[in-house]
Amino acid sequence: MARRLPLPAPRPLVHPLRAVDSARSRVDQFPHHRMRVTIDHQPLAGVTPEMLLWWFRHIGDPTTYAGADISSYLAWHPLDHIHWELARAAAGGGVGEGARFRIVEAFDRRSEYYVDTTETVEKLDDTGIRLVRRLVGTPVFQLEHTWSSCEQGTHYVSVLDLGARSPILGPVNRYLSAKVFPERMARAWVVHNVEEVGVLEHLLPEILRQRPDTVDLGR
Repeated sequence: MARRLPLPAPRPLVHPLRAVDSARSRVDQFPHHRMRVTIDHQPLAGVTPEMLLWWFRHIGDPTTYAGADISSYLAWHPLDHIHWELARAAAGGGVGEGARFRIVEAFDRRSEYYVDTTETVEKLDDTGIRLVRRLVGTPVFQLEHTWSSCEQGTHYVSVLDLGARSPILGPVNRYLSAKVFPERMARAWVVHNVEEVGVLEHLLPEILRQRPDTVDLGR
């Protein structure tokens, strides 16, 4: 088991954090202790789907934020994010389908909401990203972010599914929903996700301005 990483000092809040009620969210409970969390975010002005695809391919790149050189992941949520690493590269190298992300964060900077998880990227294209953890081949955790162009910029939806559909894995689902990611933690994640997605409206164009290799992106 990986050692628990300490929560670093908060980075400056250069960009405003959206309020949770800026998005439409819901937590649904299903048979066999399954849970689904859906967040329909306020559109991201000045952001395109192409920019979001670039972002998730470069989430660990260094950037200059508040006068310091740090990981883009740490700038993404200056309070809650702890660590991101490419635990396994995609078959063609770098970030892509088949890669594995290690994500470490603590929602609301609270130790009881500490997460250290590694998931496989099963989809990454100009419509979204899907991260999945499987048990004996069956998905027990899935987080999918989908995006599309809209009049206000980009429409962004996050859906987190916890638990396997098979009733055989009901005991596993019960453990996950009671001990690993209970509903109170899911609701804390909603606040966290609304904040980090909203930050992209400000942070992503700023990061891209630092990258002369991205001038062809549709921004």
